[in-house]
Formats: sequence, structure tokens, C-alpha cells
Amino acid sequence: MTAHVIADDTEALAVAAALAEEFRAGASVRDAERRLPRAELDRMSASGLLAVTVPAEHGGADVSTATLAEILRLLGTADGSLAQIPQSHFAYVNVIRRQGTEHQRKFFFGELLSGRRFGNAQSEAGTRHVQDIRTRLEPRPDGSYLLTGVKHYSTGALFADWIPVLARAEDDDLHVAYVPRDAPGVSVVDDWDGMGQRTTASGTVRLDAVPVPADHVLPHHLTFRGPQLHGAVAQLLHAAIDTGIAQGALEEAVTFVRTKSRPWFESGFETAAEDPLLIQRFGELALQVRAARALLHEAARTVDTARAGLTDDSAAEASIAVAAVKVAAAQAAVEVAGALFEVSGTRSALDSLNLHRHWRDARTHTLHDPTRWKIQHIGRYVLNGTRPPRHGLL
Repeated sequence: MTAHVIADDTEALAVAAALAEEFRAGASVRDAERRLPRAELDRMSASGLLAVTVPAEHGGADVSTATLAEILRLLGTADGSLAQIPQSHFAYVNVIRRQGTEHQRKFFFGELLSGRRFGNAQSEAGTRHVQDIRTRLEPRPDGSYLLTGVKHYSTGALFADWIPVLARAEDDDLHVAYVPRDAPGVSVVDDWDGMGQRTTASGTVRLDAVPVPADHVLPHHLTFRGPQLHGAVAQLLHAAIDTGIAQGALEEAVTFVRTKSRPWFESGFETAAEDPLLIQRFGELALQVRAARALLHEAARTVDTARAGLTDDSAAEASIAVAAVKVAAAQAAVEVAGALFEVSGTRSALDSLNLHRHWRDARTHTLHDPTRWKIQHIGRYVLNGTRPPRHGLL
């Protein structure tokens, strides 16, 4: 595979905007018919967008966190499924940046620059909680490993070249094993049947004694033994997707009311767009979207500031800023996507229009982790100065 190499932040944003417009056209049909976006992901890979966080010394654009968040927001306005697929890709690029040896960085960054994609295999079903990881890396006499386990909600794995797998080694510490999609013992099952984000193919990955060389395993547990931004960046990208979904739903509502809605007879106006009650409601919805977008930009800048001088305090500030936008963006995505029907009227509920895809995507994506815990951590930090924990979800 060959891919374009993006030079800088400006080009990255231009490429993302162009792809979002391209992907927007087929988003409704892909969702309605569950057409998996292989061709679209190939376009994304070829564009170089998936390699924009490769460090400059390895030939990449090394874009700012603010640019990365804006890339996922733009994609989210067009297609809530397509935007979700690269989220974990970028999270596992960060693991290589943080914990990879020079040899590992050179190899995997080269893979990224040539257009290769990362999926993910991290969540497990039937365990006590989300961080109860039971997939195991068993050491072999030659220093390599055998990887065994079952993963669920494995977004992007079906389309991946490499599948990063969260697993515990003999010391019970958490590692990431980077496994080729076609490695012996790997099977990816397209059994995702969520009501939303239908085309992420977030199915099951089965790992049956998969051989993994030692240089494809990274010590992820070390990430959390000091100040870190792994969780903040991952959560920021989730918030960017929600902000994009909210924006996309608002734009869809505007178009519908301007072109298809009839005025309510009591309003006395010729068009629905002149109705002062609808104008009021659109103003309220726009405020939610603007607030989420502003918090997204603030959080991204805070992460970039922390990245330039990482301490316990700067990492805490970043995590709290990200927690704030995660709450606001989740609320905006669900509420604006639901209000689309309120402002558009009965016809908007026709299944053939598929306007409900925005709400289904928002409701599904915002279930990743509970915002009530984000608010708890914000409150503890503001009131008592308690830094948020280092567990990768803040």
C-alpha cells in the first residue's frame, strides 16, 4: 500500500474537510443498508490522514492535539461510524510514541506512513468491569509469546492491518500486543448488531494461541506510572466525535425545516423557518453545539500545553478539561439529535429518510463510559484539589 504523506496541520485539516464532504454523501445509505465502509477507509488511508500523529523525526506531520480533535469532529459531522473507526487507531499510535523502543517506532511509524491501519481489541465481555482484562500473553522459551483471549466491541479490527490487543503477561502487568490481522489464530467476527454506529463492525476478535514476537509487545502499564495524557487524548477524540454528531444533526435539522417543513397554522407565517418558537429552539440547540465545540477547543489546547511540559498538575488540568467537554459533547449529541424530530415535525420520522441515524449514533457512542463519573472527578478537583486517577479513561 502507498499513501500520501501529509506535511502539516493546515494540510491535515484540508484533507479531513474534503473527506468529510465526500463521506457525507453516502452516510445515510451506508447506515440503512449496513454497507461496511471499506472503500472509504481505503480513501482515508491513502490520503495520509491516519499517519498525521507520526513524529516529525520519523517523517510525519506530528499535528497538534487541537488539529487531531478537529479532524475527528469534521468526520463526525459527516458519518458517526466512520469517525469512530480511527479513534482507537490514534490511541494506539500514542502507545507506540510513549512506550515503543526506537526500533519499534521506526517499524510501526513506517507502517503508518505507508497507509496501514490499526484496529483495536481491548474490551471483554463477562468480566467484573472494563479494566478486568483476562486475555493472556504466555512467554515462550525463545522470548516470544502466545496470545489467547476473546475481545468484544473491537471497532476497526475487521478493516485493520494490525490489531492492538490489550493483554496481561506473566507478571499480570498490562501490555499491548500488535498483531497482524491475518496472523495464524486470529479470527475477526462481524457480529456487531448495535442500533447505532452500524458500520463500525465493532464485533468479536478471537485469539487462539496467536504467536507474537517480543518486539511487537509494548509495556502499556508503564504509561500510568507517571503523569500521562493517554486517557485525555483518547477521551478527547470521543468528545470530538460527539461534537461532530451534534453539529451534523443540527445542520440536517436546518436543511429539513428550510426545505420540507410546513409552518404551524397558528404561527401566521408562510414558512416554518419564520416561526419564532422554532427560531427560539434552534437558538437553544445552536448554543449547545457551540458550547461543546468551544470546550473541545479549550480541552485540546490544554492537552497540547500539558504535552509541552508534562507534570502531575498539567496532566490533571488536561484530564479535567477533557472530562468537561466529554460531558457537554455527550449531552449535545443526544439532545440535538433527538430535537431534530421536535423541530422538523412528523414527516422527519419517516424511516425512509433515516434521520434517526444521528440519534442512534449519538446514543450508542455516548455509552462508552458514564459521564456521571466525569462530573464526579470535576467536582473533586474543583472543591478539594483531588487530581483525577491515572487509568486511561480520563
